[in-house]
Amino acid sequence: MTLPQTMRAIAISAHGGPEVLQLIEAPVPQPGPGEILIKVAAAGVNRPDALQRAGAYNPPAGASPLPGLECAGHVAALGAGVHHWAIGDTVCALLPGGGYAEYVTTHADHALPVPKGLSLVEAAGLCETLFTVWINVFDRGGLKGGETFLVHGGSSGIGTTAIQLAALRGVRVFTTAGSDEKCAACVALGAHRAINYKTEDFVEVVAAETAGRGVDLVLDMVGGEYMNRNLRALALDGRLAMIAHLTGAKVEVNFSAVMARRIAITGSTLRPRSIADKAATAAALRSEVWPLIEAARFAPLIDSTFPLEQAAAAHTRLESSAHIGKIILTM
Repeated sequence: MTLPQTMRAIAISAHGGPEVLQLIEAPVPQPGPGEILIKVAAAGVNRPDALQRAGAYNPPAGASPLPGLECAGHVAALGAGVHHWAIGDTVCALLPGGGYAEYVTTHADHALPVPKGLSLVEAAGLCETLFTVWINVFDRGGLKGGETFLVHGGSSGIGTTAIQLAALRGVRVFTTAGSDEKCAACVALGAHRAINYKTEDFVEVVAAETAGRGVDLVLDMVGGEYMNRNLRALALDGRLAMIAHLTGAKVEVNFSAVMARRIAITGSTLRPRSIADKAATAAALRSEVWPLIEAARFAPLIDSTFPLEQAAAAHTRLESSAHIGKIILTM
C-alpha cells in the first residue's frame, strides 16, 4: 500500500467548545514495534473525546494529541514484530488517540477483525464501548445470567451496548433515558423496563419492579447526586460500577449504609490501562462477543454519521444528548 506523506486530521486548537476542532494537514504516523498503521474509513465519536477537547481528559504519555479512541479501516503498514496482521486486512481497533484522521497507529493486539456482516461504519462504533462495557459490567461488575442490572444513559453508545449484551446473557435489564422515544428504543434493544428520568424516579421504579429487593449491579456515568440514589437502588450485596461523573465528581456518602448492605463500589477508566490489559480484553471480546455479532444477535446502533471536516457538528450532537446510539465520523 502506497502511503502519502501527509493526511487530513482534526486537531484541538485550544480547549473549549466544538468550534475549537479544526481540520489540519498532519504527517502520517509511523507504526512502532508491535503496532499497526490503519487507513481509517470511519471513527467513533465518544464522550472522552469531548472531555479531551474541553481540557478535562488529557491523553496519556506517548499518545497522539489528536482526538479519537476507536476506528475501522484497513491495515496500511506493520511495525516490527507484527505477524498476525497483513497489509489490506479490514480491522476495527481501540486507539490511544488519533482516530480523527485518515491514518492512525495502535498496538496490533488492540485491533480485531471487522465482524462478518458489519460495514466499516458500523464496526467503527464497536471498540470503545465494547471494551468499556466488558471491563466494567462483566469483568469488574461480575454480572451474570439471572441477575438484575440498571444502566444509566440507556440510549448512549455505552447504554445500547450494555443493554444488548446483558439481555443476551439472561439478565433483567433496567435503564434510564431522557425521553419516551429513547425509552422505547431501549426496550426494543432488550431492556425489561426503561425509565424516563425526567418524569419518573428510577429508585422508586426499581423498588416496585423488584418487590423492594433492588438490582444486583448499577453502571453509572452520571455521578453527582446519582451516587446516593444508586446506592438506594442496589440490592443486598449489590455492586456499583462507575465509568464517568458527568454531573459531578464529589458527593457526600453515608458509608454506614454501604457497609450494612455489603455494597461494593468500583470504578475505572479505559485509556490509561496497560497494553496487556487491553489485549486481554480484546481477546475476550473476540471469543465472547464476535460470535454474537456474526450470528446477528448483537449490533452497534448507529445514530448518525458526519464527514471528518464536520467533527464540530458531530460533537454538538453528542453534547446535545439527542442521539440514540453511536455517532461516527467518515473519511
